[in-house]
Amino acid sequence: MKIVYLRFYEELNDLLPIEKRKIRFSHSFKNNPSIKDMIESLGIPHTQIDFILSNNNSVDFNYIVQNGDDISVYPVFESLNIQNVEKLRPTPLRQIKFIADSHLGKLARYLRMLGFDTIYKNDFFKKEIIKIAKSEKRIILSRSRDLLKIKEITHGYCIASTNPEKQLKLILNRFDLAKNIKPFSRCMICNSKLISIPKEKIIDKIPPKVKELQSDFAQCPNCKKIYWKGTHYESMMKFIEKLIQN
Repeated sequence: MKIVYLRFYEELNDLLPIEKRKIRFSHSFKNNPSIKDMIESLGIPHTQIDFILSNNNSVDFNYIVQNGDDISVYPVFESLNIQNVEKLRPTPLRQIKFIADSHLGKLARYLRMLGFDTIYKNDFFKKEIIKIAKSEKRIILSRSRDLLKIKEITHGYCIASTNPEKQLKLILNRFDLAKNIKPFSRCMICNSKLISIPKEKIIDKIPPKVKELQSDFAQCPNCKKIYWKGTHYESMMKFIEKLIQN
């Protein structure tokens, strides 16, 4: 039996058993596993990781673990310059776009409300998610560690919380998105970009009271849903302000 010493940093600890969090611990193993396989056997998808040090040397996911290795595993850093270490994924995405699995419907609506391009269906299959993510360069959001361990996936985030508001806060912090918020620029139903539309063009499709009180309207070009700044808009704006401040 061989032994390796591991230490995981920052939010990676949330995916470990309590007794292994924020400490350097020993782990026994057999054969010759890659560092990717070993890390994922401990419950952490490779999509959560940005770089790894083995005996103070940067290594990639194909590195074969050696007996006695001292390994440090780090998550993605938004503000730390890590140009001189071994990057574990291809060039970063130029534009943040998401695809959410079937368990994250409310989170998808929240992200759309904030203006982030987010694809979601309540009956997505794994293969479908992976195919769309690869072809459209989207970040996979999932509560399934098994999904995010699939080797084909290069950009993904495993969401530990079951609370949609906490999930949203995690996403904003993880990808440093606070400055990119564009409230109510996307349809919350189908994800299309909203377009401004004159009141007279939709006058027969809005409630009488809305006709009297509102003058600015937007419409989804896909599903044709109409949006205006009513009381629901005000409550959502308060929600967004609170979200950014906390």
